[in-house]
Amino acid sequence: MARSPMGSPWKTLDTDLDRISRVELAGSLVARPLVAPGIALAFMVLAGLAAAVFFEASGSNFIIVAAATFGAYMALNIGANDVANNMGPAVGANALTMTGAIVIAAICESAGALLAGGDVVSTISKDIIDPAAMASPQVFVWAMMAALVSSAVWVNLASWAGAPVSTTHSVVGGVMGAGIAAAGLSAVNWSSMAMIAASWVISPVLGGAIAAGFLALIKARILYRSDKIAAARLWVPILVSVMVGVFSAYLAIKGLSHVIPVGMPTALTIGAVTGVLSHLVTRPMIRRQSRGMANRTKSIKVLFSLPLVLSAALLSFAHGANDVANAVGPLAAIVHALEVGTFADTVAIPLWVMVIGALGISFGLFLFGPKLIRMVGSQITKLNPMRAYCVALSAAITVIVASGLGLPVSSTHIAVGGVFGVGFYREWHMERRLRQTKSARSPVKHIAVEERRRRKLVRRSHFMTIVAAWIITVPATAGLSALIFLVLYGVLA
Repeated sequence: MARSPMGSPWKTLDTDLDRISRVELAGSLVARPLVAPGIALAFMVLAGLAAAVFFEASGSNFIIVAAATFGAYMALNIGANDVANNMGPAVGANALTMTGAIVIAAICESAGALLAGGDVVSTISKDIIDPAAMASPQVFVWAMMAALVSSAVWVNLASWAGAPVSTTHSVVGGVMGAGIAAAGLSAVNWSSMAMIAASWVISPVLGGAIAAGFLALIKARILYRSDKIAAARLWVPILVSVMVGVFSAYLAIKGLSHVIPVGMPTALTIGAVTGVLSHLVTRPMIRRQSRGMANRTKSIKVLFSLPLVLSAALLSFAHGANDVANAVGPLAAIVHALEVGTFADTVAIPLWVMVIGALGISFGLFLFGPKLIRMVGSQITKLNPMRAYCVALSAAITVIVASGLGLPVSSTHIAVGGVFGVGFYREWHMERRLRQTKSARSPVKHIAVEERRRRKLVRRSHFMTIVAAWIITVPATAGLSALIFLVLYGVLA
């Protein structure tokens, strides 16, 4: 059979087109990891341009543009790292998809920052340094710049390593390090630093203990009852009303107090009233939802899914209202110092500064958040809706208790401590039931070390990585901030 004279050219053309397609596919695969950093870089550039437009003191435009750019960088990192503590348990329990969690968190974080973030922020990060010790406003500006850069870099490194760290402690460490470099050790309020150091232990232990206590309550009062559905109809509305009451008080303290003064008695009254109203509404809803359910644990988990989603959304709103200052606080301090020529304990936050913080947190969550969400939600220990609900509830209760005692706790440490608490309680409970079963049937058999390690419900490698990151956060950011301040002040001042 004769070959068509056009066969060879067409075959060559098809081969060339196939090669081009493969090159294009390879190029897209190579470029994919660069998409998120590219979008983040574009946002930082836009933040700097916004600062140049809205800030009128032309002589200091360069400093303001740089501060806004690094403020946007810090906000991106808060979204990538800190928000995972609110949404991780809900995603790990399969109550929310990753996409749903990111959308809800982005909306609630932005709403919390813009609606309840307040118009005043502390410029010295909870009295860590004494502004009077600064030689001049210019020294104060470079100290705040160094604190902003060092804390952002540290949170970025922690996110890359898969360790959820406290952005509040990162900023505190940055301010302390820059303050020491600028004015010596005497500039630091060491009593405040001692309280913060104590919170490294208090936050996770208290959060873990409360989460474990609620899980024990659910097991004893619902899961181990012969009629689980009847027990759930009694206790789930009570637990939901506790959640609503606690979050109402939490939001009153952390969000509403930025708008109008709210004391602890007023917040607790608001929480009690909303809790009672929630119980009246929830009880018939749970009764209707539980009709026809099988009398087994899997059915009970469904009843906790909606409260868990609600708690995650409320935590995100409160986080946006409270922690946006970590991103924009130093930036607002720099803007105030350059505009007025002096520094103050508190300053007004310009709207464009607050918008940078809110959008940056949302972009950071969308672009880089899934890694830490998976870490908190599923890689430390296995969560279901009931366990995740205990973690979310413990976070709000712990903040309420700590606020009443005047303890500076970290929401990151509380939430992750709650995950650890649930996991370690399950380990203890499993070992206890195993011993009881064996003692009732036969003598306890020796279990090899390797087998006991395999049965652990909390991954020890993640536990050690996270705890190590917590311990070194303040020293690391302090050292980095001091170094950055010396470079900035020595070269640019």
